Amino acid sequence: MVTNDLFPPQALPPDPAHVAQLRRLLHEHAHLYYVQDTPTIPDAEYDRLFQELQAIEAQHPELVAPDSPTQRVGGRALDQFASVRHAVPMLSIRTETDTDASGAQNFDARVRRELGLDESAPAVEYVAEPKFDGLAMNLRYENGVLVQAATRGDGEAGEDVTQNVRTIGQIPLRLPKDVPPILEVRGEVYMRRDDFERLNEQQRERGQKSFVNPRNAAAGAVRQLDPAIAAQRPLSFFAYGLGEVTPEQTGGPAFGTHYELLQALKIWGFPVSALVGIAQGAPELVAYYDLIGQQRDPLPFDIDGVVYKVNSLALQRRMGFVTREPRWAVAHKFPAQEQLTTVLGIDVQVGRTGKLTPVAKLVPVFVGGVTVTNATLHNEDEARRKDVRVGDTVIVRRAGDVIPEVVSVLLDKRPPGATEFTMLRQCPVCASAAVREDGEVDYRCTGGLFCSAQRKQAILHFAQRRAVEVEGLGEKLVDQLVDGNVIRILPDLYRLGLTSLASLDRMAAKSAQNILQALEKSKQTTLPRFLFGLGIRHVGEATAKELARHFGSLDAIMDASLEQLLQVSDVGPTVAQSLRTFFDQPHNREVVDQLRACGVTWQEGPPAPVTPTPLTGKTFVLTGTLPTMSRDEAKDQIEAAGGKVAGSVSKKTTFVVAGVEAGSKLTKAQELGVAVLDEAGLKELLNDRA
Repeated sequence: MVTNDLFPPQALPPDPAHVAQLRRLLHEHAHLYYVQDTPTIPDAEYDRLFQELQAIEAQHPELVAPDSPTQRVGGRALDQFASVRHAVPMLSIRTETDTDASGAQNFDARVRRELGLDESAPAVEYVAEPKFDGLAMNLRYENGVLVQAATRGDGEAGEDVTQNVRTIGQIPLRLPKDVPPILEVRGEVYMRRDDFERLNEQQRERGQKSFVNPRNAAAGAVRQLDPAIAAQRPLSFFAYGLGEVTPEQTGGPAFGTHYELLQALKIWGFPVSALVGIAQGAPELVAYYDLIGQQRDPLPFDIDGVVYKVNSLALQRRMGFVTREPRWAVAHKFPAQEQLTTVLGIDVQVGRTGKLTPVAKLVPVFVGGVTVTNATLHNEDEARRKDVRVGDTVIVRRAGDVIPEVVSVLLDKRPPGATEFTMLRQCPVCASAAVREDGEVDYRCTGGLFCSAQRKQAILHFAQRRAVEVEGLGEKLVDQLVDGNVIRILPDLYRLGLTSLASLDRMAAKSAQNILQALEKSKQTTLPRFLFGLGIRHVGEATAKELARHFGSLDAIMDASLEQLLQVSDVGPTVAQSLRTFFDQPHNREVVDQLRACGVTWQEGPPAPVTPTPLTGKTFVLTGTLPTMSRDEAKDQIEAAGGKVAGSVSKKTTFVVAGVEAGSKLTKAQELGVAVLDEAGLKELLNDRA
């Protein structure tokens, strides 16, 4: 039996108090080692204590607890990760890409404007933190014990990676007794640079593939199905916020500021970055940004910017959110790493939605942790603005440390005879016309139903639940059908046979039969669903319904002139031109005819009588709180009167309806000279239509 000076030999069965004491000591020493970086006992002594606990638990499995230090390693391999719905959504933070001081100044100005502070008001207090380049994680503790770890996922739901996260020494498995009964801690899992280099050296020694950068290595470790492999990857953690917490009224914490919250996390045993600071107003935000930027390279871990948050939690609640992003926080990015290389050529790629993107083919160069061979030029205007030509020596960076892009050209190194880039006027994939809509920067292929580059997107859109709905026809099956050249155009869906479907990889005969039945069922649809399913740019469900109601038949819609289309409620010049462009392509009409020939049908009716209303063609934007009407009620009444409600103010806005605490939309309206109404003014307009 293993013994030491602290613990005398134990008779079997072991004393539960002795086992609890072993766990407590191991937790304390792990915290000192991993979080405080101040170990008080030699590694060999820690190993002796660990091995003693391990031996006891091996002989007495009934004594194993979920918070035992031995549970950091081991666990069975998983077939897949379970989905976890977040009790409190893990929302993203708005990114400020202006890498000058004005980025911080703009954020402070927005905050002061939202809070209604004039120039004489005191500076707003912020917490400033490094923006870690890792993987966001939610740790859930119940009664002080770690019970679940989940990735951000889409913000609403992530993946359960508890087994792997338990292997991270900096994450406590048990918390002090004074923590709230329910506590979700949020932070970043990352890999230190020195750990990353050691890991890659080990990979090379084993003849295995090395990792591209620390973030990818960390994300790959967290998402290992085998926790034994994850345990071999050196991961670290920084805490920076909370998710669900027991409310204050029932014993939860009573924090006044975000900084107090971070200090509590530190007391509870979580690592919190020593670089976190408090800043008063824009000048101190700028100073913090500059300071951390200077320290960026010597840091032992990667960061790609800093995060500013309003410190007062009461002010955070008051400011709230916009489009699922907090108004009270922003991520201020650093300039990306840059390198020189040469342009070998400029290709035009066609995206899944038909967008044409010029892409510079480059002499390979290592930038921001990866080897870059292609860099986006975004669109024709951008390529011409930067004047990128074949043969040029260019500066390349990874925009936002993710997407490689050409920053600028070294004109003094330009070879003679280099010609200016011009966007193709035909799709390089299907030769359909490539058009650029008024007010748009992108050219798009008009062969949506015909172009092979858009084939998968066209099929998935057509088969979705809100269109004709082909149950069971998901992304993986569409990939197989298109990649295997089983389907070339949309009508081929209805020509599928049992043999061709059943021959696909992992497709059982029963599943193939279900798909065929779903296809047969989808042939009976409605005109709005069919029209929406064609994937015409700018034609959503509501517009498809208005078109069907107005014209009554698909042929009438296909043959309608621009002037006739503009008479439809919810159809403006952009939508009308998009419809005409789509139906002016002979191959799009041919696809529609083939779908009809395959048996796709819908009920048609007479065109609706034209009944213009006073608000037809007028666009409204709602902001603030109205005295007697909710936003939804105001929106419903405006739309019933023929008007349109938009989410943002532009030159095309007819009226802004402003209530109490109207924010930036009112300011924008005043800047653009857009007419502003109160609730009484809106009601007067609505009454005029009666």
